[in-house]
Amino acid sequence: MSDVEVEFYWRPGCGFCSALRRPLMESGLPVREINIWEEPGAAERVREVANGNETVPTVIVGSTALVNPTFDEVKAAVAAETAA
Repeated sequence: MSDVEVEFYWRPGCGFCSALRRPLMESGLPVREINIWEEPGAAERVREVANGNETVPTVIVGSTALVNPTFDEVKAAVAAETAA
């Protein structure tokens, strides 16, 4: 188990977000869900790391930003951040 927080940026109606959310919630990782349509500054944060696009899901783990990642990519980022 890791104490590295996973910032999970999503929006309602996003199928890719729903598909990633399921394993994230089951993983036991500390996940902070951030709705880019409701959270002030969230859409801007996503655009900063996604080349100006509001692409979701976007996941930020420490200093690593992942745009539309697989769950395995998120796990790898958490492992790398934990080891750092």
